[in-house]
Amino acid sequence: MLFPISDDNTDRHITPYINYLLIAINVLVFVMLQGMGDNLHFTYAYSTVPAEILQGIDIVTNDQLVKDAASGQTYRLPGLQATPIPVYLTIITSMFMHGGWAHLLGNMLYLWIFGDNIENRIGHFRYLLFYVVCGVIASLTHVFTTNFLGHDTLVASLGASGAISGVLGSYLLLFPRRKVHALFLGIFMVTVPSVVALGLWIVFQLLSGFGSIGASGGGVAYGAHIGGFIAGLVLIKFFDPGPGVLKAKQTYRSKSFR
Repeated sequence: MLFPISDDNTDRHITPYINYLLIAINVLVFVMLQGMGDNLHFTYAYSTVPAEILQGIDIVTNDQLVKDAASGQTYRLPGLQATPIPVYLTIITSMFMHGGWAHLLGNMLYLWIFGDNIENRIGHFRYLLFYVVCGVIASLTHVFTTNFLGHDTLVASLGASGAISGVLGSYLLLFPRRKVHALFLGIFMVTVPSVVALGLWIVFQLLSGFGSIGASGGGVAYGAHIGGFIAGLVLIKFFDPGPGVLKAKQTYRSKSFR
């Protein structure tokens, strides 16, 4: 597999403040509110639970005793916690939480590489709105496919993957030939067009999600990834003002105030 490291930013003309802010919020929530993954009560209170969204009610379940097959030790896993906000808002809060360091750092790397180009193209406010809308659609895709396929609707989901998938979908459509630097097989550095790097990514999502879309099989909600990616492909057409439009406006303003 290809593991993206960076891309071509030579045409960037604005500082991607919103992208930086989104990354900062995700990191701060994980470190300060989730206790770097240890505060499961907070995590289960603010994650998206498909059953709660479908029924419109807050669901609280009992703690469970789980036995580790490797060590033989038994530990207590918290059940679903009372949600102090309307359950529908967990679709938003869950977008800024993660299940562990690998989950967080992987998502933030993709957002760092590809998000700034989209913000540069469509502007700060449009980018923020686009990101949130893609994340909401991704979460709803997960909720409804989980229910449709008969998977466990009490399994909580969280993470920025759905929203970031929307960013990747829009990047693929707007910059299919943009050069992306990536590690091949974790060893060799290669430079490929984004259509190759992101094309392989979505193929992997489709193959991995086959037969389990909407489920958190293996800890990954592939339905959310695919739903977010499609949302990004479709919605970017409505958010994109066109190449050079924002740059022209910025140049005009800078000249006007001289």
